[in-house]
Amino acid sequence: MTDDDPAATTPSETRRGTPGGGVRPSADDIESAAPEEFGLVQAWWGDGKGKTTAALGMAFRAAGHGYRVHLLQFLKGGADSVESVRGEYNAIAAVPGISYENTGHYGWHGMLDGSDEDEHRAKARGALARAEDLIEAATDADLTAPLDLDADPEAGVHMLVLDEILYAVDQGLVDESAVLDLIDAKPEDLELVLTGSHTEPTYLLDSADLVSEVRKLKHPFDAGTRARKGTEY
Repeated sequence: MTDDDPAATTPSETRRGTPGGGVRPSADDIESAAPEEFGLVQAWWGDGKGKTTAALGMAFRAAGHGYRVHLLQFLKGGADSVESVRGEYNAIAAVPGISYENTGHYGWHGMLDGSDEDEHRAKARGALARAEDLIEAATDADLTAPLDLDADPEAGVHMLVLDEILYAVDQGLVDESAVLDLIDAKPEDLELVLTGSHTEPTYLLDSADLVSEVRKLKHPFDAGTRARKGTEY
């Protein structure tokens, strides 16, 4: 092998050639802290896979810095292809500062799966009321200060993820105006993350700071692959 042969380079030599010089930062213990630049509204929509995944990635990143995070899920109550306990619930339980609750009804609204459509509507409205309560609680808290990582979300959170709320709007279970009211009511320092919807949420363009479309080019579901444990739940 010559010096020009990539195979002649060892993994450690390759790492030393990276911008970080091969240094692997060590992980710190998670201690309660306050974010300095939170307060934006994010919306993740589209027909591609990855909206909830992106939101969860940010949630875990924020929790890793010691910020208080809460995930409130609309509509995800399970289905015949998805277990009721999703992988993110187990991971959340193991990480300080991040919590979750699921307000979904078993099945999936509008999918003709035999689930009770009235129950879907009632659960979605209950989730909306819960989101309103959490935003009110965050308003009463000092979000410029560290929050107790073990406290209930009623004591305030730095980041609130409302997963599938935009899909609930698509399905007519939650009004567009209700989502806009949540945005208007949120305190200045609360980072609010909204996910869901296969239809562009044009009603959010004036209110949200980030609107990202997750577009499908190809999906294994189209070939008949069902939801897989560890990737879809």
